[in-house]
Amino acid sequence: MEPLQQKQTVESSRTAADEPRQAVYVLRLYVTGTTSRSTRAVHNLIQLCQEYLAGRYDLEVIDIYQQPALAQAEDIIAVPTLLKKQPLPVRKLLGDLSNAQQLAAGLGLSSRLP
Repeated sequence: MEPLQQKQTVESSRTAADEPRQAVYVLRLYVTGTTSRSTRAVHNLIQLCQEYLAGRYDLEVIDIYQQPALAQAEDIIAVPTLLKKQPLPVRKLLGDLSNAQQLAAGLGLSSRLP
């Protein structure tokens, strides 16, 4: 019961200015098996998320060879493709995500990078 009360206190103490920083990021990364580009994209995305979104992201890695219907439903025509579903606006980022500044900008995190 104690932890629940503490959580309510933390939530109620947030201000409107804190909300963008507290947003949970819903991400889908579409890849093709374990190719080098796909592996790099997964590694680069996880590294950025752990550093800047720790505890505030939901990442789903989807292999289009195993689940082609999901890629078709989202109109994914090139891989690797990162789909940022939340927070809005929805964005698609292509490539191995090796440029951390471009990745952060695409996710709306560029103001947090050194």
